[in-house]
Amino acid sequence: MATWHSFAAATALSLAAASALAAAPAVSPARDPGEAGMVDVATLAPGIEIDMRYAGADNFTGHPVEGYDAPSCLLLRPVAEALARVQARLHAEGYTLHVYDCYRPVRAVQAFVAWAGDLQDQSTKAVHYPRVEKFALIPDYIADHSGHSRGATIDLTLAQCRASACKPLDMGTDFDLFDTRAHTDSPEATPAQRAHRQRLRDAMAAEGFANYPMEWWHFTFRPEPTPDTAYDFPVR
Repeated sequence: MATWHSFAAATALSLAAASALAAAPAVSPARDPGEAGMVDVATLAPGIEIDMRYAGADNFTGHPVEGYDAPSCLLLRPVAEALARVQARLHAEGYTLHVYDCYRPVRAVQAFVAWAGDLQDQSTKAVHYPRVEKFALIPDYIADHSGHSRGATIDLTLAQCRASACKPLDMGTDFDLFDTRAHTDSPEATPAQRAHRQRLRDAMAAEGFANYPMEWWHFTFRPEPTPDTAYDFPVR
């Protein structure tokens, strides 16, 4: 079993590296969500919890990221509508989606790369990459272009709601931990944590979202509406 998981982890890393080296999509001239065909997910999915980490300082860079001028979750309309269906089904079962990131401007991706290249800044290492050296974050964890910039990828977790309060399920790691423990099928996760990850994965898959195996929180809608186009207008 350990051999298989080692092979799976190596394969996932190889795929991530290959993706990082792929040609970057063309950047759209769209200046705002309307021109790009994006909508605010909160307007379509009642009860969804929006916790946009890059609009504040609670993220791996330690400060608000360029391009995130507001804590809004924007996605291309077909993607947002699919996510709203996931939310509606989970809400009926006593759960809710808790969202960390949605559309990500190209300028934010470039800010991530610049941060990763600053080896003097190790302020978030203990929380976000304790078992990985910062120089190794590129390209396996941070690439020079991101599926988030195409408006069809989302980072999120699942929360269970009781009475008037919702509490995120124990997934084994926090969001944006650069570590093999965050791999969706990590053998380091407990049976309960693996079950929670599987519940989230099943709920998302039911509406066409595919999980990225290196990050249990990361999902992309398939087929992507604009697979060859990235966007760079700020989130406002």
